[in-house]
Amino acid sequence: MNDKLYINQSSEVFDAIVIGSGVSGGWAAKELCERGHKTLMIERGRVVEHGKDYQGENKAPWEYEHRTRVDNLLVQEQYKIQQQCYAFNDRTKHFFGNDKDLPYTTKPGTEFSWIRANQLGGKSLLWHRQSYRWGEYDFLANKQDGYGNDWPIRYKDLAKWYSHVELHAGISGSKENLPNLPDSEFLPPFEMTAPEKHIQQQLAKAYPERPLIMGRAAHLTRPSQLHISQGRVQCQARNECQAGCSFGAYFSSQSSTLPAAAATGNLHIAPNSVVHSLIYDEASNRVKGVRVIDNDDLSEREYFANIVFVCASTLGSTQILLNSKSKKFPNGIANSSGMVGHYLMDHNYNAGATGFIEGFEDEYYSGRRPSGLLMPNFYYRPDNKRKFLRGYALAGGAYRENWQSLQHQNGIGVDFKNKLQHAGRWKFGLHAQGEMLPRFENQVALHPTLKDKWGMPQLEFDCRFSQNEKDMMSDAAEQAEKMLAAAGVYDIKPYVSHEPPGLAIHELGTARMGRDPKTSVLNGYNQSHDIPNLFVTDGASFCSSAVQNPSLTFMALTARAVDYASKELQAKRI
Repeated sequence: MNDKLYINQSSEVFDAIVIGSGVSGGWAAKELCERGHKTLMIERGRVVEHGKDYQGENKAPWEYEHRTRVDNLLVQEQYKIQQQCYAFNDRTKHFFGNDKDLPYTTKPGTEFSWIRANQLGGKSLLWHRQSYRWGEYDFLANKQDGYGNDWPIRYKDLAKWYSHVELHAGISGSKENLPNLPDSEFLPPFEMTAPEKHIQQQLAKAYPERPLIMGRAAHLTRPSQLHISQGRVQCQARNECQAGCSFGAYFSSQSSTLPAAAATGNLHIAPNSVVHSLIYDEASNRVKGVRVIDNDDLSEREYFANIVFVCASTLGSTQILLNSKSKKFPNGIANSSGMVGHYLMDHNYNAGATGFIEGFEDEYYSGRRPSGLLMPNFYYRPDNKRKFLRGYALAGGAYRENWQSLQHQNGIGVDFKNKLQHAGRWKFGLHAQGEMLPRFENQVALHPTLKDKWGMPQLEFDCRFSQNEKDMMSDAAEQAEKMLAAAGVYDIKPYVSHEPPGLAIHELGTARMGRDPKTSVLNGYNQSHDIPNLFVTDGASFCSSAVQNPSLTFMALTARAVDYASKELQAKRI
């Protein structure tokens, strides 16, 4: 990409505006540009150039003053919330939002940890790259048990779009032919270690209906010619992905979709442009453009287009919709249903079990594999005998203790120091990723008085895990302990924790799809029921959370929506 891509002021009426540059925004821009549409991408944060701006890449821990730990004073002043993220450290902190400049509030008695990454590429530079299709059961769950509205689409509607995005992004994994987890278009999977293969075999004997498989990840284990033509090469198994990857070995906007969009000559990007609201024309019932505030000098400007794709992340998109008020939409644009902001969901990571594996002292592993194992949701069929609705997956893997864990064991003297130089016992764990029910009362709204530095009302969260999610986690800890015991793991320690929603960083809902405009915001093509040239294709559009990581579904929904919008635009229906 080059400097000619980036603009500030513009009087041009673009074919399309895309708000946000993360997973969804990158795909929207790519698909629109490749269909010949002049597209403006608006990004609230700074420009991050692929490779050039990965300042933490290839730096060893000992090159940092505190061995990648962030100074505690800086954490308390700027990153009190962001530091809760697994990916936050001294080599990645510049990719995280500054909490001091990005305030929000929570209702009394609730908690929500909002992790943000405001720069070109968004959270696609920080995500954990786990990539799973949703299946037929996932799109039926709401209808079957009555929580949430029925999805207006089914798996068959997305299947070809999953294939479309997988072939471009590059997804490693193994074909398993499971009814609860459809296979993807796979590159070869990463390899399990010897202890993991042993655990897999033992579980297959004891729990044949609960297969343990290699995780499916957006990493190029064997690049195709398409990937090579993108300038991307094979994953080096460094597992330093959140610092940025100049190899382009994992999927991000920078490595994949933005270069593809730029190559068409149809892309422009307006960085450092905080979207304040959408410009609505009541006479035509269309969104005419976008009103932005400069990230640096707080000046205002406007951009115009024929269609608008809002892909600013679930909560970012919702804030924009709620703040876009007019005589027709006093409670936020496209919100005649009153559903915008409601049904907020996140995954629940609050349970699991770990223990030790006997033997395998002569085994180790090469590299740092950037993916683990997965036991897909085995509670995917409704069952009235269970104490809770829906289910969970269990992620895990084996590793050998090293000095970082051994330092906490009892010991003293030369023998103990020598022990720290050698690998310890093998450990294995299973850790839950549970579904969160869609509930009207879990919501986010604009605070009535508090505003941020750009003059926009802050978001206020009123969200909590229900008893259903708590019961689910109790079951996950119990089942993980039983399965580990059956696999021969010893000294097993189950756990149930109580972290708040948000830390899974899988925010969903708040502008959900649906068939009925009275109870939903978007139709089955992610198009606003109220305003035909407005689309929302990120996690805000989801009707349920399922169990699987949602990013691959963001991609597929976005590509499908662009295909539909492009045809509607060409037919002059929007």
